[in-house]
Amino acid sequence: MASQFAIEMKGITKTFGSVVANKNVDLNVKEGEILALLGENGSGKTMLMNMLSGIYKPDSGSIYIDGREVSIDSPEDSKKLGIGMVHQHFKLVDVFSAADNIWMGREKSGFVLKKDRYAQITEIAQKFGFDIDAKKKVYNMSVSEKQTLEIIKVLYYGAKIIILDEPTAVLTVQETKKLFDVLRRMKAEGHAIIIITHKLNEVMDISDRVAILRKGEYITTVNTSETNEQALTEWMVGRKIDLNIDRPTVETTRPLLEVRDLKIRNDEGAVAIDNISFYIRGGEILGVAGIAGCGQKELCEAIAGLRPIEEGQMIHKGKNIVGLSPKAILESGISMSFIPEDRLGMGLAPSMSITENMLLKNYSQGRSPFVDRKRGRADAEEVIKNLEVVTPSTETPVRRLSGGNVQKVLLGREIKAGPNVIVTAYPVRGLDINSSYAIYNILNQQKLDGVGILFVGEDLDVMMALCDKILVLCHGKVMGVVHAHKTTKEELGLMMTGALDLSEKYEDKPAGIAKDSLFGEEMGKEQ
Repeated sequence: MASQFAIEMKGITKTFGSVVANKNVDLNVKEGEILALLGENGSGKTMLMNMLSGIYKPDSGSIYIDGREVSIDSPEDSKKLGIGMVHQHFKLVDVFSAADNIWMGREKSGFVLKKDRYAQITEIAQKFGFDIDAKKKVYNMSVSEKQTLEIIKVLYYGAKIIILDEPTAVLTVQETKKLFDVLRRMKAEGHAIIIITHKLNEVMDISDRVAILRKGEYITTVNTSETNEQALTEWMVGRKIDLNIDRPTVETTRPLLEVRDLKIRNDEGAVAIDNISFYIRGGEILGVAGIAGCGQKELCEAIAGLRPIEEGQMIHKGKNIVGLSPKAILESGISMSFIPEDRLGMGLAPSMSITENMLLKNYSQGRSPFVDRKRGRADAEEVIKNLEVVTPSTETPVRRLSGGNVQKVLLGREIKAGPNVIVTAYPVRGLDINSSYAIYNILNQQKLDGVGILFVGEDLDVMMALCDKILVLCHGKVMGVVHAHKTTKEELGLMMTGALDLSEKYEDKPAGIAKDSLFGEEMGKEQ
C-alpha cells in the first residue's frame, strides 16, 4: 500500500560537539501539500532540511520517501530521489551567467555549452512566471535576482519534493505573489513543498499545515486553518510575546550627516538615485521605504563610501565627505557602521571564524604589526553573550551559523565599534520574531545613545512602529519624508508606486537656511 506521505522523518537526531541541532524530530509532508516549518533562528529548521538535501547525515533516525526507507548520503542522492532545495545563502558561481549556473548541473559529464541554453532557461523562467536575463552574470545581479535564479534552478530539474529556505526574504511583494502562484500550481500537480519562513502572514497565506521546532526539538504540527499568528508565536518561543515595537522619544540633536542633491548610478550605469536630499539626526531613526530596486542599495553603499557619487554632497561638520574612502570618513570624525543586506556576500567573511570577523573591523587600528586575536576573541565572546548567538565556539566559521545568528554577529560587530551613524539595510530579513525584536531593541538603544540611524526596510508596519520619519523613494526620486506616526500604509504605498508625490511638502527639508549655509543653527531644530 502506497504511503500518503511524500516524506517522513522519524526520530532524527544531529549533534555537533556539545551543540544539539536536532533531537528526535518527527516530520511528515503529504503529496500535494505545502508545509510551513517554523522556529526561532538556530532551532534546527535548516539543519533538518540539509539532511533531506544530502548536505549532512543524521546521527540517528530514519527518512522515508513515498513510504520507502532511503539513505541520503550526498546532494546527488537527494536529487535522484526528486528532492530540490533552495538554500537561504546562495549557491552560485559569480562569474557565470544565470543560464550557465543552471546548465552546469546537468548530469552528463563533459557537456558542451550549447548556444540555445539561454533560450531554454528563459523559456523555463517564463513558464513559471519569472523574469530573468539568462545571459546576465551573477556578480551583476541584485540580491533578489540571485534568489530568483536559485528558485528557477530547482524548478528546472523538476524536483517533486521542493524545500525553500526563506525564499521570499529578498523578494518584492509582486515577486512573492508570483512565487506563491507557482507553488500553488505545483501543489495542484502533486508536489510536496516545505517552506521555511519567519513571515507569519505568509505562513497563514500559503501553507496547509505548520510544523514548529524549538531549540532543535519537535513541538507540534497544526492545521493552518485552525491556528493564528499569536498562537504560532507562542509555540515558537515557548512563552507569550508582546508583538508591539517600542519607539522611545529622544530629544534629537542637530544633524550628524546632511545629504544634498545626490545622484548615483547603479552597476549598469543607469541612474539609481536622482537628486535626493535629506539629513540624519542623532537620536532619530530615519526609515527608507520603496519597492525593491528603487535605489536603496545604491544609497546605502554611497553613504558608506563604497559606491561613487556622480553629483551632490554629503556634509559632516561643514565638510563635504564625498569621494572619501571609508577609512578617510572615519578619520574625518564620523564613525559609521554599515550593515548591508547581503550578510555573507558583503558584511562578513563566511569562511572566517566569529573571532576573525570581529578583527576585520579594526585590525588596522592596532599599534602592533601583529593581529590581537585575544582582543578579537573577547569581542566575539561579548557579542555571543549579549546577543545570545547560538554557536559551538568563537572559532566557528560564520557560514555554519543560521541566518539569524549570522545577522547578530554582523550587527554586534558593527555596534561594538561605537558608531555615531548606522546605515542598515533589511536588518531583520529572514529573522524569527524573537531575534527581530532583539534587533529592534538594539537599534532603539543606539537611538537613546544619540546615534543617527538610516533604516532601510520592507515591512511597512515595522517601519511605522519603529522609525521616527520615513523617506519614500520611487525610481530613485524622493516622493516625500513623513512622520511615521502621522502616515498610513496606504499613503506610503501610493508614494512608493509614484501615485502620490509629497516632495513639495517635504517634512524633513531644513527650513530657513541659505543654499550655501552648511548646518546652520536652524537645522538643529525639529521641523
